[in-house]
Amino acid sequence: MCGISGYYSFHKSISSKNILEMNKAIRHRGPDDEGFWIYSNGERVSFSGNDSTQKIKEQFPVLKDENSAIALGFRRLSIIDLSEKGHQPMLSEDEQIIITFNGEIYNFKKLRTELESLGHFFRSNSDTEVILKAYQEWGNSAFAKLDGMFAVCIVDLFSQRLVLARDRVGMKPLFYHYSKNGLVWASEIKALLKNELVKPEINWNGVYTNFLFQTTLAPQTCFQHIFSLESASFMTVDLNNHKIIKDKFWEMPSPSEKNISEEEAVRTIDQLLSESISEQLYADVPVAVMMSGGIDSTLIASKSKSFSGHINTYTVSYPFSEEEVNNASLAARHFGVLHKIKKVNDDEALKDLKENIQHFEEPYSSFEVLINAAKYAHDQNFKVVLSGNGADELFAGYSHTLKLNRWLLMRNFNFMSPFIFTKDKFSQRVKNYFSQDNMFDFFRQSQISMMPFEAKSLIKPDIYSKIDSNLSKYHLSETKNYSGYFEYDMKYSLSSHHVFRDDLSAMKYSVEFRYPYLSNSLIDYVSSLPQNIRFNGTQNKPLLRKTAEKYLPHEVLNMPKKGFSFPVNYFIKNEKRVRDFITENLECLKKRNFFNAEVIDQWWNHQEHEYDWVKIWQLVTFELWYQKYFEK
Repeated sequence: MCGISGYYSFHKSISSKNILEMNKAIRHRGPDDEGFWIYSNGERVSFSGNDSTQKIKEQFPVLKDENSAIALGFRRLSIIDLSEKGHQPMLSEDEQIIITFNGEIYNFKKLRTELESLGHFFRSNSDTEVILKAYQEWGNSAFAKLDGMFAVCIVDLFSQRLVLARDRVGMKPLFYHYSKNGLVWASEIKALLKNELVKPEINWNGVYTNFLFQTTLAPQTCFQHIFSLESASFMTVDLNNHKIIKDKFWEMPSPSEKNISEEEAVRTIDQLLSESISEQLYADVPVAVMMSGGIDSTLIASKSKSFSGHINTYTVSYPFSEEEVNNASLAARHFGVLHKIKKVNDDEALKDLKENIQHFEEPYSSFEVLINAAKYAHDQNFKVVLSGNGADELFAGYSHTLKLNRWLLMRNFNFMSPFIFTKDKFSQRVKNYFSQDNMFDFFRQSQISMMPFEAKSLIKPDIYSKIDSNLSKYHLSETKNYSGYFEYDMKYSLSSHHVFRDDLSAMKYSVEFRYPYLSNSLIDYVSSLPQNIRFNGTQNKPLLRKTAEKYLPHEVLNMPKKGFSFPVNYFIKNEKRVRDFITENLECLKKRNFFNAEVIDQWWNHQEHEYDWVKIWQLVTFELWYQKYFEK
């Protein structure tokens, strides 16, 4: 688990101060070591950095101020093979192929055995070297063989190309800037902005989707000319003519027409989840399981015990989470594992609030509880934490999924929308409901965010007129059943939102989150199951509940679905510090002339609906995002 950065200046060599500053901006991702590789006029040299280990500094000179056309930067969080043999950038024996890699490959031992049988020799025990050898053997076809989370940069001097690649569901982020002057990439946007080729500019199309979905839909970001490499994708850059080609190395399997019994599906999922947990428990550092008290993470903790006699679990407790905490404690006692509770009180939740919000590189609609979870893991010396994230998307876990069948029926009455002429808030909500013509619209509505007409009323007309409000380019297959919704959940709820937030939260404190539910085999199997096995329209996660029955107490199995987040609405209503914080930032925002001040005041002063606070928090976090990345 690490952070990567780099640039390729097309027409001139630029100062290595760029890569030094980029790497410095993501130090939190890897405080254990750093390294550099630069290329100019046929000369290539490896360097150490100020944060490199002493052995690496003895091996490579410390990078100062060199000019180069290509530069790679690397930050290391040592998880597997803690020795200097895992140092990056890593070079092939002939120094023609150079790799930087962020992530973990869980099947690297199997791949290593296969590569050894093909004649490859290994100098380290790291998964990085396995990727390097796999690329040498199979080229870009290697990415489909990797089971894990990864963001990879490979410079292939023999084939004269540069390759960027990202894992199947985007568990590891990878952003890039492309212009006529060059290509710049990094694990976080804050590193891109340190490069002289990149100038921060608002991308209003990205902001628009952020307001509507609580996240910016990939490949867009809220920064102009900065993009997120889409999941399951790789991008190849020709080093001679600078031409870019993008391709996919994996597609989601379609549901099978074959008859499969529920019992068979449960047995297979149980087995595949066990295999995934076993692989993801492997590390050369301490591992913990984070339990929220719900089915997903508690099942992981339960099954982990059979693979490790000493499992550490912990739960983050925050206001109104008593039921989840009690269930987590009960479950830990039930299957006999060590369990600790980290209580986060109001003061702790509000501490460093501004800094935490600005860490996320785009507007956000919540307090991020996972930052507290990552900090606690760091303080307890856990570098690796297993998480239940991904189960909700994979197994139909969200409550709004249960509204799908009703919507499929009600959409037959969408012709009524043009006949709703009244402008009151209720009428507008009804009109919005009957404007959901396709699965993409239903998915948008389920995200509990701004509605299109609200975003339009908020944004100043001169800005809104330049926004492409036609979002059809984000549409997927549009299958009119659960399978169609599942695609959106996996691509936009999971890849663009949850694992992206997880990564930023965890890496802020140099912690690696792992996701046993998101193994290749489990995703492939569940997504290919017939729809009637995966989704019944009346209960969330029916298949996972069946799988968990023999492991978990009934209190956990029967607990209703709750989100793992701080009660922001509670803070807004009851904490003067939060209300003052909001008021201060809204007043700053109104002066920027981006949004209609009267709409902001109306939203702030007339909160009636249960989730009206979401829009307010999106505006506050927009203001803080703008302060951080655009004001000097």
